[in-house]
Amino acid sequence: MLIDTHAHLDGEEFASDLADVVVRAKEAGIGKILVPNVSQETLPNVDEICVTYSGFLYPMIGLHPENIGTKDENDSFIGMMRERLSAENPYVAIGEVGLDFYWDDSRRDEQERVFAAQVELASEFGLPLMIHARSAHESLMREMELRRDENLKGVFHCFSGSAEEAEQLLSFPGFMLGIGGISTFKKSALPDVLSSSVPLSRIVIETDSPYMAPVPHRGKRNESAYVADIADKLALIYGVERSEVERTTTDNVYKVFGKLEVASGK
Repeated sequence: MLIDTHAHLDGEEFASDLADVVVRAKEAGIGKILVPNVSQETLPNVDEICVTYSGFLYPMIGLHPENIGTKDENDSFIGMMRERLSAENPYVAIGEVGLDFYWDDSRRDEQERVFAAQVELASEFGLPLMIHARSAHESLMREMELRRDENLKGVFHCFSGSAEEAEQLLSFPGFMLGIGGISTFKKSALPDVLSSSVPLSRIVIETDSPYMAPVPHRGKRNESAYVADIADKLALIYGVERSEVERTTTDNVYKVFGKLEVASGK
């Protein structure tokens, strides 16, 4: 069994054929899919599809850095998160959260404040983090060091960095690197970084659907069934059988997502 740890199946890209996407994922050997939330607006649909496909889709709750609003709006969302997490709830992680200075770093301080608040929620409620970071590695490391907690777990989503960056991220023992379609791209340096610097025991697989489809689907809409193509590539990178990739990365998921483990009856 494989697990897609990051798929935006709530998006409009899947509005017309989500049922077919789920069928194809199951046929490809995908046993579970984790669905991140990115804003106030997306949360209702994340909740709805995870109820519709309960036991296969599992929701997260969080505010993505590209979707932060005013300070009052952000505080209201974080307050709502606290209320939901304080009661019985289905959320397996806080995410997708993080820092993104790629297009605009004018609100750097507010991004960092909102990220810090969500890290604190993860610590308070014992949930892992699904962390997005783009053009923000140094700031992310600073924020994480300020809140270093041996009990904190999570995934550094969509890793595509250097060996040095991987070493810094993996210094947080409860965290895995999320590896997706970039690992299959012809000119990607990621395979060399993984084989030299990242043990398979610190990786989870993700699609980030509908974005960044792996080869041979590059340029098309990504979907969770393509986790299988990423697993095939990882087997080549690490020189192991595909079955070992499945077993190890699935075990890694359960190490991080404790609530998912309980829900699965493991």
